[in-house]
Amino acid sequence: MLTVLIECRDNEPELAYTLAVLVSGAVDGLVSDVIVLDNGSRDGSARVADAAGCRFVDKWDLHEVLRSARGEWLMLLEPGARPQAGWIEEVLEYASLAKVPARFSPSRSFPRPFLKRWKRKGVLELGFLMPKRQAAALAKPGMGLSALAKASSVRKLRSELIPAWVIREGR
Repeated sequence: MLTVLIECRDNEPELAYTLAVLVSGAVDGLVSDVIVLDNGSRDGSARVADAAGCRFVDKWDLHEVLRSARGEWLMLLEPGARPQAGWIEEVLEYASLAKVPARFSPSRSFPRPFLKRWKRKGVLELGFLMPKRQAAALAKPGMGLSALAKASSVRKLRSELIPAWVIREGR
């Protein structure tokens, strides 16, 4: 039903946080596969992905990745991002009824620091959910996940997501 794509580079601890949350989605039958797209990591990102049963791809083309994805929907996440309680049921319902991309709502428990609220957010800060067919139509050679997520207008899910910056700033 859902393939999760995570692009990383030296994000071993952040990747572990995200993958731990996705286990419940796999157990409930929502997450069919997770593909970690590496951009030259020199840490243990590959070991973390392997231990979690993910595909770790170090030389990749987005068209090939999308072709190999098992799910009909894609969820693009930054390493360290963590969907919160209720995300599985909402994503299941959304994917069965909607046809347009969506993002999670920001976590109310972890608001952006006051002085960073006006800084431009990263495209994947709140994740990105989209049909695989739409992603395949938009993908271009050399394109990364952020560029793919910029290409569409979106709806907002009720489910919240703790952004990756929370983990990065907590180190």
